Amino acid sequence: MDYSEAKHRIEELKAVLLENSRKYYVENAPTMSDYEYDSLMRELEALETQFPELATEDSPARRVGSDLESGFRKYPHKYPMLSLGNTYSIDEVEEFAERVTKTLDRPFTYSVELKYDGTAICLTYRNGVLFRALTRGDGVKGDDVTANARRIANIPHSLKGTGWPEEFEIRGEILMPYESFDRLNEERELAEEPLFANPRNAASGSLKLQNPEEVGKRGLFCVLYHIPVGQVQYPTHNEALNAAAEWGLPVGDKRQICSSIEEIEAFIGKWDTERKTLPYATDGIVIKVNELAYQAELGYTAKSPRWAVAYKYKAEQACTPVLSIDYQVGRTGAVTPVANLEPVFLSGTMVKRATLVNEDQIRALDLHEGDWVYVEKGGEIIPKITGVEESKREPGAKVPVFPAVCPDCGTPLVRVEGEAKWFCPNRKGCPTQIKGRLEHFVTRKAMNILCGEATIEQLYSLGLARVPSDLYRLREMDLVRLEGWKEKSASRFTQSVKESLAVPFERVLFAIGIRFVGETTARDIARHFGSIDAVMAATREELLEVPEVGDVIADSIIAFFADKDNIREVNALKEAGLRMSAEVKEATSSALEGKTIVISGTFSISRDEMKALIEANGGKNGSSVSSKTSYLLAGEKPGPEKVKRAQDLGVEIIDEATFMVLIAPSEEALSPESSAAPTPPTAFGSGPLPLTRPRVARDSRDSASSDGVDSLFEPTLF
Repeated sequence: MDYSEAKHRIEELKAVLLENSRKYYVENAPTMSDYEYDSLMRELEALETQFPELATEDSPARRVGSDLESGFRKYPHKYPMLSLGNTYSIDEVEEFAERVTKTLDRPFTYSVELKYDGTAICLTYRNGVLFRALTRGDGVKGDDVTANARRIANIPHSLKGTGWPEEFEIRGEILMPYESFDRLNEERELAEEPLFANPRNAASGSLKLQNPEEVGKRGLFCVLYHIPVGQVQYPTHNEALNAAAEWGLPVGDKRQICSSIEEIEAFIGKWDTERKTLPYATDGIVIKVNELAYQAELGYTAKSPRWAVAYKYKAEQACTPVLSIDYQVGRTGAVTPVANLEPVFLSGTMVKRATLVNEDQIRALDLHEGDWVYVEKGGEIIPKITGVEESKREPGAKVPVFPAVCPDCGTPLVRVEGEAKWFCPNRKGCPTQIKGRLEHFVTRKAMNILCGEATIEQLYSLGLARVPSDLYRLREMDLVRLEGWKEKSASRFTQSVKESLAVPFERVLFAIGIRFVGETTARDIARHFGSIDAVMAATREELLEVPEVGDVIADSIIAFFADKDNIREVNALKEAGLRMSAEVKEATSSALEGKTIVISGTFSISRDEMKALIEANGGKNGSSVSSKTSYLLAGEKPGPEKVKRAQDLGVEIIDEATFMVLIAPSEEALSPESSAAPTPPTAFGSGPLPLTRPRVARDSRDSASSDGVDSLFEPTLF
């Protein structure tokens, strides 16, 4: 490869790797497997070694992927959080061992441990109390998720025993066990929300939720496995972790001290089988030099420690024939092809079905009827067809024909430009869609009405329920006359319908079934606008100001409320008594009494918390700038239309620091600390929000070191 070809290929690789890194760390929706990603990374590293003049500082080969998101405060790591070098072959593990042996030239041991497939976390304990929890971020600084970490059951708020340092960091992973993952995806499937591909993505997405109470419901747990050198006075990594376990920290116990490459290989072989019996996901083995002094001596590359390497297991794969293909219609009308497979045992479970996603995926696989296909799970817990074994294809096998009409109601399918799925447009007459919307409405995360699929089928077939508001017209005396109903079951049903009237507005908004508006998005929209009337009246620009609402979701909301039948149904639900506005919380201060404040942009705390802070101090949240607006509170990247309108109307525009001075008690407003941003509350809505942030130390700990690797081992005083 010549210089010109290398330059073109490097740019191509950088673009692909950076895009997938963003999808992996931020969107939790990677577009390629770890193996594919690592293969491309190695190709990039090799080319940059061969052509060093083409290597740049922003290259993915020289930096850690970033999970930083807006909506969270950022803090620097005391020690950079780097990534491990990955290998998929025993030969490369042996090469790692040879390099370390040659460099140290003295006896040493290895700590060999499971590689947990979760999302990285860094916990700081100060005086035995959990002080801060940060994500990996970009390796230098991370997102502050302390409030969420406090809701993870096995992360102790306070240490036990004695001997822990006054302050120290300990690192590990946040995991979602298979049981919690399956439950979460079942709920998302019922709601026709995108499914998480694997527990790692689910754990990462859950850790970044804005509502700590919801994080506590996700079934997450923590495994810790590393205390950076220089923080504890133990000769080995293993002894440091044993001490941390005695302090009550959830340290990983699947590790072994090895003295030779043979022992390492035996450990790898053992866990290749036994890890499949664990209740959580693992994807490899980590080999670390055990002696902490030797770790310091070996040091780091730009993005990885030289004293550790990760051996990753390849995804488990099976080859099995496709028996048939079903075409399923969802509540939104989307038609999804699903392959029925000859049952095959894979990664601990029997796999019988696998989604084919859409027509384009069938074409990309070149799938024919009766083909033998490769199915993978591995880290991808949802069975996925990754290829076709053409050598087993029967002569004359036909390409499956995607239906031209709805499999349920016979309506011609349509495909919206820019979308991959075909849809049944008969929203109001397709039985599957109608029943699907009713089933969605009654789910636990929506209205929580005791009404299963069989009951919906019965009520639909008898003409008793076509739209959700019909459920509120059913009487107990009518139900007991139906087949299979007893007085007790009818009473329980009507009681659950009555109790659903107390369901908060954000869940009602989720329940009415706007396409693309999932549980989290519904909550954000409800808290942003405050009422269904405000949502219905919102412009596209105003909708786009809601966190996580993009063009597609905004257009979907506008289209939903442009339909007169949907407006009629919302009004019927209003008349039935459902909550169509958010609860107004009692003010804890009158600092903003009589003030209407419109917020725009992002802040050091979430928008939900900022709006709650306004209400807690007697203010009112406005959705759009008008002559009655007192202030436009502008964070980073405020909406240009709102800024222009505020300027045209002479509405004062203030930033976050000015806002904090407004709500601070007068004696604090004069202090140097009062201009700092507020500390997020430990749990949204769990009590009065602080008016000002506690004093922030402004010493060397608050800025990332630029002195290189050596600075990692300098003592820090607290």
